[in-house]
Amino acid sequence: MSGTWLTTRAWLLMLPLLVVMISVIGWPLIDTVGLSFTDAKLVGTEGNFVGIDNYAKMISGSNFQRTLVTTAWFAIVSVAAEMVIGVLAALLLNQQFRGRTALRALMILPWALPTVVNATLWRLIYNPEYGALNAALTQLGLLEAYRSWLGEPGTALAALIVADCWKNFPLVALIALAALQAVPRDITAASLVDGAGAFARFRFVILPYLAGPLMVALVLRTIEAFKVFDIIWVMTRGGPANSTRTLSILVYQEAFSFQRAGSGASLALIVTLLVTLLAAGYAALVRKTAGSAA
Repeated sequence: MSGTWLTTRAWLLMLPLLVVMISVIGWPLIDTVGLSFTDAKLVGTEGNFVGIDNYAKMISGSNFQRTLVTTAWFAIVSVAAEMVIGVLAALLLNQQFRGRTALRALMILPWALPTVVNATLWRLIYNPEYGALNAALTQLGLLEAYRSWLGEPGTALAALIVADCWKNFPLVALIALAALQAVPRDITAASLVDGAGAFARFRFVILPYLAGPLMVALVLRTIEAFKVFDIIWVMTRGGPANSTRTLSILVYQEAFSFQRAGSGASLALIVTLLVTLLAAGYAALVRKTAGSAA
């Protein structure tokens, strides 16, 4: 069977998928690009052509710049914490002890929970009147009076980061745990014979096997954290005083709350471009890491 026929048959088999992707993704994207160059409202008018005014106003506006900083801070801190906690959890669950299988199953639970359920759970924990966190801290003598953790600009973002880490660190732990199964036991045993300590074994024996999978986890979690919407919307709706407003929430508010469809579309495309650049940079880093490992 000729290579040309194989290629043609492959494209024919992919044709239904391509049609669906173009219909579901391609056309809405083209329509959004066209909409972003107008001053259209969500309801009532198609709008006039304004060129790149929407993009210029969005990028130069203080709301966008402040929200970009908040989004970047949320992504960096939450992903860094998830990577560290996930690796530590994987190292623990890779040890031999009674109940390890049950603990592995329980660890998956936060990740398996729907994000809305997770966010509602943490809202109850942070509740300023009957929340479990306030009760625990006051009973331990670490807090004199109940606090509104989600109602204060100084603590709201940190509270959200904790909730996001609890939700997503199991994904990193599962990826790291799977990678740990590939570490040859004879190499680990040899390092013990040579007198290597725990940190040295992790640094020179285990970490090289974790580098590739952890890079994949880093890419996935950074992109997800950068475009986070649901957990923050359920818990704080971007408040208080917009201290937890991320780019995705700003897009929603601009397009639907304020009904400025044109500027909302331009902002959505800016966010898409930022995420694409981030993914491309990570992809290059993954290829570089894989090449050096080979």
